Amino acid sequence: MTSELFTIEGKRKYLTAEEQGRFMAAANAHERAEVRTFCLTLAYTGCRISEALELTPERVDLSDKSITFRTLKQRDKIKYRSVPCPDTLLDAIELVHSVRKARRSTKLKTVALWSWGRTQATKHIWAVMEAADISGDHATPKGLRHGFGVRMAMQTRNPRLVQKLLGHSNLETTAIYMDLVGDEARAEVIGAW
Repeated sequence: MTSELFTIEGKRKYLTAEEQGRFMAAANAHERAEVRTFCLTLAYTGCRISEALELTPERVDLSDKSITFRTLKQRDKIKYRSVPCPDTLLDAIELVHSVRKARRSTKLKTVALWSWGRTQATKHIWAVMEAADISGDHATPKGLRHGFGVRMAMQTRNPRLVQKLLGHSNLETTAIYMDLVGDEARAEVIGAW
């Protein structure tokens, strides 16, 4: 069992594809537009909560269809990574945060899209998790990140790409997602019976 993706009791710490779908549906139904875009950004990009909170309009590239994050947990290095995003996410961010207009303003292009701190942002994620009827050790912002990593590992089977998307400095960290692919594949096969 991959230790990083399971608790010491063996409970998973990542959202399944079905749970991710429910989370996104609950996020899309949320009454506050900025909560919707925040939740969807975490789900579609696998970014860390702090990476999302420092996201600015100048790092949302609508023409390239990507979002650029300053990668955290790189010690003293300043490193950025670009994550391709679906049109649905980029359209929502443009609609709610007026990214095109903000990018033309010297002052606004460097203002964070969300003004909350980590505590408030985490509360928003928990509320959407509850609305999606997701509970347990995996119903966290980190659970979204882990779910993204698992999904990318299953879809691409390319550890270097998964490493790049998640912003890992060490391929060994990414390997936890690649190791899990076998477990997830077994679960799919068993589910087909």
